[in-house]
Amino acid sequence: MEIWINPACAKCRSALSVLEAEGASYTVRRYLEAPPTAAELTELLHRLGLEPWDITRTAEPIAKELGLKDWPRDAASRERWITALAEQPKLIQRPIITADDGSAVVARTEEAVRSVL
Repeated sequence: MEIWINPACAKCRSALSVLEAEGASYTVRRYLEAPPTAAELTELLHRLGLEPWDITRTAEPIAKELGLKDWPRDAASRERWITALAEQPKLIQRPIITADDGSAVVARTEEAVRSVL
């Protein structure tokens, strides 16, 4: 299991606490320091069953600079969104857990974290 975190994020620290309390085996990826590639994001989205705009932090200043709220949310724009996430990893919702069974979850709640244990 791998968890993508920003150490400054309270929800990330909370998710790590749940994993620790449950004795889960996991690897931490500080995704701001080791940003995912477009290919990794595409695979992650497949595992999550989501679209790139579903995991985008649209309130981030860079999102406002890019005008993301006005970007189309359709198949033709999907690659544009993925490229933006790869180039600006601060836009990626966090934390995200990828489980060994192939599932993944945006782990913003304790219930979401427990769903992959």
